[in-house]
Amino acid sequence: MPSYTVTVATGSQWFAGTDDYIYLTLVGSEGCSERTLLDKAFYNDFERGAVDSYDVNVAEDVGEIQLVKIEKRRYWVQDDWYCKYITVKTPAGDYVEFPCYRWFSDEQEIVLRDGTARLPKDDVTQVAKQHRRKELEERQKLYRWMEWHPGFPLSIDAKTCKDLPRDIQFDSEKGVDFILNYTKAMENLYVNRFMHMFQSSWSDFADFEQIFLRISNTISEYVMQHWQEDFMFGYQYLNGCNPVMIQKCTKLPDNFPVTTEMVDCSLERNLTLEEEIKAGNVYIADYSLLDGVSANSTDPCTIQYLAAPICLLYKNLQNKVLPIAIQLAQTPGENNPIYLPSDEKYDWLLAKIWVRSSDFHIHQTVTHLLRTHLISEVFGIAMYRQLPAVHPLFKLILPHVKFTIAINTKAREQLICECGLFDKANATGGGGHVQLVQRAMKQFKFSSLCFPEEIQMRGVASKEELPYYLYRDDGNMVWEATKSFVSDVVNIYYDSDETVSTDVELQAFVKDVCIFGLNGNEDLGFPKTIMTRDKLIEYVTVIIFIASSQHAAVNFGQFDWCSWIPNSPPTMRRPPPTEKGVVTINYIIESLPDRGRSCWHLGAVWALSQFQENELFLGMYTDEHFIEKPVKNAMKKFRKKLDEISSIIKERNKNKKLPYYYFSPDRIPNSVAV
Repeated sequence: MPSYTVTVATGSQWFAGTDDYIYLTLVGSEGCSERTLLDKAFYNDFERGAVDSYDVNVAEDVGEIQLVKIEKRRYWVQDDWYCKYITVKTPAGDYVEFPCYRWFSDEQEIVLRDGTARLPKDDVTQVAKQHRRKELEERQKLYRWMEWHPGFPLSIDAKTCKDLPRDIQFDSEKGVDFILNYTKAMENLYVNRFMHMFQSSWSDFADFEQIFLRISNTISEYVMQHWQEDFMFGYQYLNGCNPVMIQKCTKLPDNFPVTTEMVDCSLERNLTLEEEIKAGNVYIADYSLLDGVSANSTDPCTIQYLAAPICLLYKNLQNKVLPIAIQLAQTPGENNPIYLPSDEKYDWLLAKIWVRSSDFHIHQTVTHLLRTHLISEVFGIAMYRQLPAVHPLFKLILPHVKFTIAINTKAREQLICECGLFDKANATGGGGHVQLVQRAMKQFKFSSLCFPEEIQMRGVASKEELPYYLYRDDGNMVWEATKSFVSDVVNIYYDSDETVSTDVELQAFVKDVCIFGLNGNEDLGFPKTIMTRDKLIEYVTVIIFIASSQHAAVNFGQFDWCSWIPNSPPTMRRPPPTEKGVVTINYIIESLPDRGRSCWHLGAVWALSQFQENELFLGMYTDEHFIEKPVKNAMKKFRKKLDEISSIIKERNKNKKLPYYYFSPDRIPNSVAV
């Protein structure tokens, strides 16, 4: 009687084990085994982290093992079970691996394919084709599109995290509870005594230090010491929390009438402003997206304000980028003066504070929320709907969308919903953030997700013209490493452009992203089809880069750059001044957030800047969805390149007062999960 040895690995997460009955059926090319009970209740099988082996006897040889069917049946109380993988040793001594990495809930059964990645064309048997089709039919019932707000990218059809399929829920809800995390953060920062002091102003800038956690040799302390200086203001456009706003100024906008006479004292090359622009020394940051966005009105006791400034920047002879002119509204006129470094100290300082506040809103809502979180969710939902687990692209993309749908669902539940945490301290709360995403979507382009292309579009690609732009330099290194890895994997499975164009599941995936996830908006430039290997490599590189590296670059510096409230105010309590010469220190303090909002803001940027427990960083693929040696070699090569990049960045940062490490691969989580 032939005997098979079946090894079952249970996950190491909390509550991953089970006392339920587990049944297994082997499906081979020549027949099936009998349904075999592997687990007997309370025999200490399938405990958390356990690897258990069982003998399965069959009357006759079932042939080549094609499928493994696992069933969980309740013994006493409901408990979920997380199965990592199953390995089958055949009577001939061969081993067949069946990756699972899924939760079994209630009385559930799952049918697994072996771990070899296959395109649709590779499946020739009816059993394989039917399994592929059935898996997608079941997933499409679970993963449904929903429009959260008109004009938004579509999201998952779930009101709470508990409504999500079990496989994409967090292992522990406690770890991603925004309310709990923000409250804990404020306790850790010793600022909870100020939490409820809304409407109570600080007395001066030094008073903000009462809630500022000072840790020696950190960026945040350096920001506190130098935030009023023009070089620090300009530096943040290159390497701060939102280093995507600066672009080459090739012509002054008609609504920004800056003249040479205004800025002559800031220009260092004996050239006119027009000549400096032609020489490539002038840059601009325009916050027109904020023009007309409704300010937060959820608290009748505090009127809050927004502005839509334009800021002109100049690269001086020391290659520092400095602000030389600021206009706080989009329409020029007598009541909208252009502020200059030569103005009174507090006039110029408040103008810069307004720009920094506007930059915060664009960062949080557009750069961070829309361009990493929401877009990654679209890719994730489409992946689950259109790519079966056996598809190589599913295996490749899966680690980079892990927990993304869950964190976004939790955000819609607690953070950016009506009366959510976002309303407490942000001037774009109460609906302004929704308007901002809707406006940003009208300008959004797929090409802007391709890192080198986006850098080129803003005219900031040249290291010679704009040195010290570490966001660009490090980002290019990580992009190229990621693209090389994707290329290696894609070329293993796709031997020609024809293989790409005839992959019906790939085409369905790309179409689902464009037609459903993005509402068929052709203006966005997302492809409806992918016909070549080069385009496929670019597309998958975008998915992985946005979810891992781009998110890390714009998320994990929030405490560094935004914890000193005057450098990044989440709201302003007085309107922008309409004339020069009226601003005093008291005027500025009364404009900045009150004590309560400052504390909520500090708790938020602290919580958002923390890595998750047991974080998996870029290139760490602990779940072995791929079993093929060529792919494992590609992963090894990828990790080696990432280690080299981390070493380069670490060496460069030595003894730097302002180190830049947000693109360091050893600090880039695999997915958007915070």
